[in-house]
Amino acid sequence: MSLILGAPFDRPRAVWRGLSRKVGQLLPQGLYARAALIVILPMIVLQCVLTYVFMERHWQLVTTRLSTALTQDVAALIELHKAFPGADAKLSQIAQDRLRIEAEFLPPGPLPPALPKPFFNIVDAALSNEIRKQISRPFWLDTVGRSNLIEIRIQLDDAILRVLAYRSAAYASNSYIFLLWMVGTSFVLIVAASFVLRNQIKPILALAGAAEEFGKGRDPDFRPRGAREVRRAGFAFIEMKRRIERAIEQRTTMLSGVSHDLRTVLTRFKLSLALMPESEETADLQKDVAEMQRMLEAYLAFARGAAGERAVRVDMIEFLEELRFDAEREGHDVAIAYSGDPVATLRPDAFKRLLSNLIGNAQNYAKTVAVEAVRDKRFLYIHVDDDGPGVPPELREEVFRPFYRIDEARNQDVGGTGLGLAIALDIARSHGGDIQLSDSPLGGLRATVRVPV
Repeated sequence: MSLILGAPFDRPRAVWRGLSRKVGQLLPQGLYARAALIVILPMIVLQCVLTYVFMERHWQLVTTRLSTALTQDVAALIELHKAFPGADAKLSQIAQDRLRIEAEFLPPGPLPPALPKPFFNIVDAALSNEIRKQISRPFWLDTVGRSNLIEIRIQLDDAILRVLAYRSAAYASNSYIFLLWMVGTSFVLIVAASFVLRNQIKPILALAGAAEEFGKGRDPDFRPRGAREVRRAGFAFIEMKRRIERAIEQRTTMLSGVSHDLRTVLTRFKLSLALMPESEETADLQKDVAEMQRMLEAYLAFARGAAGERAVRVDMIEFLEELRFDAEREGHDVAIAYSGDPVATLRPDAFKRLLSNLIGNAQNYAKTVAVEAVRDKRFLYIHVDDDGPGVPPELREEVFRPFYRIDEARNQDVGGTGLGLAIALDIARSHGGDIQLSDSPLGGLRATVRVPV
């Protein structure tokens, strides 16, 4: 029953979600831009509403009253012209001295053709309405021809009254001061709000940068600051960082302690086997002990690399040349190539162990090994290629599991702990990166290390 009742609301909800997504795509993505929009947009809307109210009410009301007063003066001149037919010159003088308008009585005749209405016709509409209401005679009006003057012509029985008045007599000409003050104060407020917002956004960006640096395996220098909520998030991040570091330290300490204890036991096994006469059984036991020894060395190497090493700026060309020299000392040739900015921020010992594991793994099963490193603005890519048997695509995720080996595709006579790729992946992820396996141009396997720089 609930499904039936909810069905009619599914379509409106889907439409609302789609509309919300579209609006979200149109909005700015940055926090600073969105916060600025939250402050600026209501201010703009408020200014538009105030402008409309001012234009529609105050400005129009003042203009209408001024137009009414001007029309009353013109109507008074018409009445005096009717009452004193021979006093037109005296009326013109009185209009100029007392009413501040120029009045002239022209010979009778037709009025000029009507002019097109101006786009901004508050004065024209108000003055025309008042002339129709108070005088009720044919008239001609020009509010556009001269910027600071208004010309009115009214057809009388025996003449045409031509009046020139200042625009300020019928129009609230000082209203632009209000608009200038409004725009100026809005600009000052927007600048001040932008400055305050930028200072409020900086602690959030610092927190995001610290989290990113910590995700890359680096130790950020971060101190919470800003608003109370931002500081609270910053202290929560620091506490989370300490917990993660304690967990890693506990894991490393436990791994190191267990490996050390087992190493002591293996040393006893070695001494016992050395005192026993040689036989097939003792030879097999010696192989098992040697394999366990390699595992424990891998454990201890990983524990040493994960404990307390700080990220530093490394010249990758010298770094790769050192790896190539180490491979040559072991009797292997490795081709090295590098492009891009040679400086990257890494934990050198751990990263060297990562590449050594990948290169050593390739050398165990291939004749040709090549290392190519490329750095762009965001990431450092290192490709380790070989011409060995490769790894089937469906098993390329499985090989990163500890102690996993592909005996069908690898030489069973080659010793290994099954921890090389697992340790390499763990080191790459501790740098905020990853390792991916793919087909190599040399015909074997390509291991691609990607870490942020």
